[in-house]
Amino acid sequence: MNPEYMIILYIADQQLSRDFYSKVLKIRPTLDVPGMTEFILSPGLKLGLMPEDGIARILGDKTPHPSSGHGIPRCELYLLNEKHTEMFQSALDSGAIEVSPVLERDWGHSVGYVSDPDGHIIAFAKEIPVTPKK
Repeated sequence: MNPEYMIILYIADQQLSRDFYSKVLKIRPTLDVPGMTEFILSPGLKLGLMPEDGIARILGDKTPHPSSGHGIPRCELYLLNEKHTEMFQSALDSGAIEVSPVLERDWGHSVGYVSDPDGHIIAFAKEIPVTPKK
C-alpha cells in the first residue's frame, strides 16, 4: 500500500470553505459529510476541511480552541501549478483577500498570496527560470 497524506485545515464554516476550495481548486470534494470535507490534491495527498468545534472536541482542554486563532495566519498551503495566475484570480473572485500579488520571487517561482475565509494563507506558484547572479 502506498502512503497517503492529508493536510487538514480547521475552519469555521464547512459549507463556506467547501464552496471556496471547490471553486479555487476547480474540483469537487471526494468526501463531504458533517465534520469533514476532503479534496484529492494529487495521488497520495488530500486536503481536509474540519470544523473548529469538531477538532476541539477531540483535543479537549489540552490546547486553545481553534476559533481563538480565527483570522490569524496559522499555515500556508503552497500550490505549485502552471495555471497559478488563473487560480490566484479565482481565489480573489471567490472571496479571498489578496496578501501579495503574483510576482517573480528570487527562489525561482512566480507566486501570489491570498488568505482564505479563515485566514489560512494560500500561495499560488509556478516555477520560473532563475537568472544566475554575476
